Amino acid sequence: MISYNGKEYVCALDFGFNLIKGKWKVVILCHLGNGAKRFLELQRIIDGISQKVLNQQLRSLEADGLIEKVVYPEVPPRVEYYLSEKGKELYPALKMIESWTTKHYDLYCKDEE
Repeated sequence: MISYNGKEYVCALDFGFNLIKGKWKVVILCHLGNGAKRFLELQRIIDGISQKVLNQQLRSLEADGLIEKVVYPEVPPRVEYYLSEKGKELYPALKMIESWTTKHYDLYCKDEE
């Protein structure tokens, strides 16, 4: 068993998947893999996510060290999110899972029209 922040995990893989579990975290990470994004830009490209949920997921990913936030000292303030070094290391694994899924399952993606 692995203990981290008061929670128990069966193995390192269990812990790793816990960091990215949920409907939106992987989607956010994949979009940030294409470069830094602003909050409203992420909200526009992630169909169906509310402002509240996006904010929660970004905070969680930031707390886990997978993304970083830069606040530029401008008026109005400009905030950008991007993958941290940990997030950049994780990104190829996410793309491998995406490729595996495409290869082994007959999926129709509306983005490929």
